[in-house]
Amino acid sequence: MALLKVKFDQKKRVKLAQGLWLMNWFSVLAGIIIFSLGLFLKIELRKRSDVMNNSESHFVPNSLIGMGVLSCVFNSLAGKICYDALDPAKYARWKPWLKPYLGICVLFNIVLFLVALCCFLLRGSLENTLGQGLKNGMKYYRDTDTPGRCFMKKTIDMLQIEFKCCGNNGFRDWFEIQWISNRYLDFSSKEVKDRIKSNVDGRYLVDGVPFSCCNPSSPRPCIQYQITNNSAHYSYDHQTEELNLWVRGCRAALLSYYSSLMNSMGVVTLLVWLFEVTITIGLRYLQTSLDRVSNPEEPERESEGWLLEKSVPETWKAFLESVKKLGKGNQVEAEGADAGQGPEAG
Repeated sequence: MALLKVKFDQKKRVKLAQGLWLMNWFSVLAGIIIFSLGLFLKIELRKRSDVMNNSESHFVPNSLIGMGVLSCVFNSLAGKICYDALDPAKYARWKPWLKPYLGICVLFNIVLFLVALCCFLLRGSLENTLGQGLKNGMKYYRDTDTPGRCFMKKTIDMLQIEFKCCGNNGFRDWFEIQWISNRYLDFSSKEVKDRIKSNVDGRYLVDGVPFSCCNPSSPRPCIQYQITNNSAHYSYDHQTEELNLWVRGCRAALLSYYSSLMNSMGVVTLLVWLFEVTITIGLRYLQTSLDRVSNPEEPERESEGWLLEKSVPETWKAFLESVKKLGKGNQVEAEGADAGQGPEAG
């Protein structure tokens, strides 16, 4: 028994074809929007690729760009099919290809739904990428004279200023690395020598942060050196006083920014997916109702359209049987090829 059977006369079939034609062109615009969103996200990720550990984070924008292009292609083709469906002679050319095309549309909708889910679920991967990338970037902050790394200081400073953040997880991350280049250290100074000797790795570590960590909204002049030394500053207690530094780490700031972008894009992609599913269902009704017209020369006659020719369990059973037959056919062909090679080898 057919699933969700609906009766159509000529007027209803014409309205359905016209409505689907219009919806397909709206979907072409939606595909352009998805493509643009993917391109925008890719550009935003590329801007800060120096503080990202690998290219896994580009999976979402690449997927959105690809699905946007496919959406434009498929919906343009579907619009042409719906336009030609009003003419029996033109529709006859499309008739043998409609079932495979609908199968491709179903597969496209599944992939589009998975891409929308990826927009929401890749937060953990992005967090790890940002954490390791920022850690490496801070380590190379002092290498202003090293080719290939001389830009890292500017990158980190601009990042901390733009996103109002400091360090990877917080400002204390700067205490654990030498972020001042040896070029600007006076090695004849006793203080510098003592600090280097007191460190196992021979690094110059200070309880200070770069200037880009300073919060300009603070009324007090920025305290960026000897942050944990209360006696070095008048009326100052680093444990109780609100520091005039950005407290939030840059990993959290960037993760929040990119997560909000991808969540918004995920919502848009889900809406487009619902629209695409509606179009696919409409195309299925149009195809089945036109195929059931017994005499193409009498288009005004009523016909029935449906979503599935059989019930869901029967359709699934038939699909599994066709897959099994396909597998057996490939196996027989392979055995026949092996048998043919035997005598030749002899």
